Amino acid sequence: MTINLGNNLHYILVRRGYILFTMIIVGFAASISTVLFQSVTNNRILTPSLMGFEALFILIQTLIVFFYNGTSSYWVFSIIKFMGESCLLVAFSVLLYRWLFSSVHFNINLVLMIGIVLGTLFRSASTLLQRLLDPNEFSVLQSRMFATFTRATPELIWFSAFVVFFFGFILWRKRYVFDVLALGRAHAINLGLDYQRMVTTTLLLVSILVAVSTALVGPLTFLGLMVANLAYLLAGSHQHRYILPTAFLLSVIALIGGQLILEYGLNMAGSLSVVLEFIGGIFFIYLVLKRF
Repeated sequence: MTINLGNNLHYILVRRGYILFTMIIVGFAASISTVLFQSVTNNRILTPSLMGFEALFILIQTLIVFFYNGTSSYWVFSIIKFMGESCLLVAFSVLLYRWLFSSVHFNINLVLMIGIVLGTLFRSASTLLQRLLDPNEFSVLQSRMFATFTRATPELIWFSAFVVFFFGFILWRKRYVFDVLALGRAHAINLGLDYQRMVTTTLLLVSILVAVSTALVGPLTFLGLMVANLAYLLAGSHQHRYILPTAFLLSVIALIGGQLILEYGLNMAGSLSVVLEFIGGIFFIYLVLKRF
């Protein structure tokens, strides 16, 4: 906030403040959603992205640009579009969870596998439509395919902050329930937990956090994976009252610290989202190799 301020303090501080606030919102949503998703699935290498959320987001952006020629800046950044994207992402998760859970007798592994298949289907459809786009339209789409923390308007930022922290407060009040949920279905039921209702509610709240974060800045696949696993390592405990704050702080440090290094240390030699995805991809491969 205070490095190389220059003369126009009001404009610089306000703009940097909104960027900083956006990173805090995204860091909160990415870290909390990933930790809870891993608690439900009892697997530390899974993230909500594997359910096809980000692939669906890219497909929505592709359809908008494909069928809405001459996309105006108002439509691209309007709160109506933002709410529409978030509602579609949440509706997708609700239909996936409710229909599949009732059809496959609450087999989470099968739900995850179907989510991966649907993500592949969405990416294939997006690729097909992108090949048919005009180069100018594709350049507009490309700016939405990668996470950017500087394009959100103040209205979208404040709306996202309200939604994210409201549902985050609800999740924090259930932090002790998540400790029981993470023990697995058999132990949770033996301890008196309504397992099916709690898992469905948790996945719905996770879907809302991921949907708002993705619609606000774009897809970030591996951020949550990195901070969640580092939080387990640093917290030294499986209790969510320690893991959730640790993951949130690590996520904020990764976003703000990474942006600080790129902008002032490397003179914007790269994009923060690309760097995070590169490091996160390497970290994901390490986790998979370590697991097997």
